[in-house]
Amino acid sequence: MSPDETHHGKTSAKLVYMANQIATFFKTQPANEAAKGVATHINKFWEPRMRRQFFEIIDNGNSGLDPLVLEAASLIHRPEPVKQD
Repeated sequence: MSPDETHHGKTSAKLVYMANQIATFFKTQPANEAAKGVATHINKFWEPRMRRQFFEIIDNGNSGLDPLVLEAASLIHRPEPVKQD
């Protein structure tokens, strides 16, 4: 495994942890508002690079993300892909 792969894995694990922590907080809210709260928080405070990697985690499956985070994913703004020159 290359250093980049190791770093990417640690970053992915940290994003999963952070997203799940956000979900834990919003589980205290009414059920019909929880997913929207998770999405609003991520949209407001996560930069596009973080959200891009978040969607890579989801797209690759077996994410370890809390079901509430997965429910909120459809409300999270997916950034444009990075253009390769």
